Amino acid sequence: MLFSSMIFLWVFLPIVLIVNYGVNLIVRNRKIKMRIKNTFLLIASLFFYAWGGIYYLSIMICSIIINFFGGYIISKLGSKDNPKNINQKVVLVIIIAINLLILGYFKYFNMLVVIIEQAMEHNDLPTFFYNIFNMKGTGNLGLKEVVLPIGISFFTFQAMSYVIDVYRGDAETQKNIFDFGLYVALFPQLIAGPIVRYHDVALQINDRVESLDKFRRGIKRFCYGLGKKVLIANTFALVVDKIWALDLENIGTAIAILVTISYTFQIYYDFSGYSDIAIGLGYMFGFEFKENFNYPYIATSITDFWRRWHISLSTWFKEYVYIPFGGNRHGSFRTCLNLMIVFLLTGIWHGANFTFIIWGVTYGIIQIIEKLFLLKALNANRLKFINWIYVMIITLLLFVVFRSNNIQEAFVIFSQYAKIESKYNVLSYISMKLIVTFIVAILSMGVIQKIFGKLYSKINNNIVVNAIDAIFQFVILIVAILSIVDGTYNPFIYFQF
Repeated sequence: MLFSSMIFLWVFLPIVLIVNYGVNLIVRNRKIKMRIKNTFLLIASLFFYAWGGIYYLSIMICSIIINFFGGYIISKLGSKDNPKNINQKVVLVIIIAINLLILGYFKYFNMLVVIIEQAMEHNDLPTFFYNIFNMKGTGNLGLKEVVLPIGISFFTFQAMSYVIDVYRGDAETQKNIFDFGLYVALFPQLIAGPIVRYHDVALQINDRVESLDKFRRGIKRFCYGLGKKVLIANTFALVVDKIWALDLENIGTAIAILVTISYTFQIYYDFSGYSDIAIGLGYMFGFEFKENFNYPYIATSITDFWRRWHISLSTWFKEYVYIPFGGNRHGSFRTCLNLMIVFLLTGIWHGANFTFIIWGVTYGIIQIIEKLFLLKALNANRLKFINWIYVMIITLLLFVVFRSNNIQEAFVIFSQYAKIESKYNVLSYISMKLIVTFIVAILSMGVIQKIFGKLYSKINNNIVVNAIDAIFQFVILIVAILSIVDGTYNPFIYFQF
């Protein structure tokens, strides 16, 4: 079920909100009230996920059961005298291995099949590597492609964070499997994040506070997120999909630049829009999720960019991989190695394609270069506009790799930057709607916020400002709904992860 679908906006969400807040009117005992709400939200969340297929639901339920009992066993094996013993570590390793095996099967089985088929077909290494880098299977094994369950990377990482937090002693063991199931399956952030670490929301599961102010903030984030997705990201998506369906070897400079910039805006407003919707929905139900984006397109270094982009994933890898591996505590070589491991895993997390691996590894290499010497020069540079250009060039080029179906396709796009001739007219893909969307996208990527952010923070409690803000939110919501009714459809990009 999509947040940007009529069934969600007009049926699912209103029913869930009415029942959730209706419980407040009927039940007075806080403990019983919270138990009813949690049970209902869990059922609603499972239904939300099952809308995409019962098969997917069974996989998520297995994940819930495995990690719940994994955490339970780890807690039972501990003692006051020896809270972290070898038996707990063995169980932790087993549970993490099971999670990664399940994730690996669904995400990387098809890639493994391609590699095996090419190894059976070719003896010469150049042809073998060329074909696997471009994900060209032969079909000789006769195996069906494995269908990737929606959001499996997100809910698997969330479930693992619980087991790790229990092992570390950072969180109390959850004694109720239904409450743990709610943490994993809660529908606002279930499919595309943000990735919520268990210790960040453990107390909110049974002791969250719902208020009018939270609900108001939730509506605001929801409206702006829906507007980002439906009005901005979908507009760019139409252009990107049309161009990507062309003969890419003959699109020429103008169209190659257009599709590069358009996709860079599409993925940001698509993914940050989903995160805004998820955070907004969380507020409506009393949950507070951490931010997932902080205007990454105004970053002045790649290090700064990754502090602002997909924050929940970066934080997850930092907390559960980078720091446990030693972080920056054991010299520059070890620090660089840890950084490379994190960004290699970031690429692998995104999917079974060498495009993602190259995307992640390249960011890792650049971060290492910045850490060794370049970041000092960037920070010392007073002309921050030059820093911004450097960041955006890298971001634009790497998002071409990210979007491409294979490495060859990415290089075809790159080759078109220097090819003036084109068999297509760039004006065929530019409309007044696209131009207006470009202007809005540029201003909203952090430009307005940087210029007027301090002023808005001073006057945002003003009744007139709030009234204007509310009208603006309502207009965005209505226009977005009209756009959905009109048939503008495009699934969230990060559903595939």
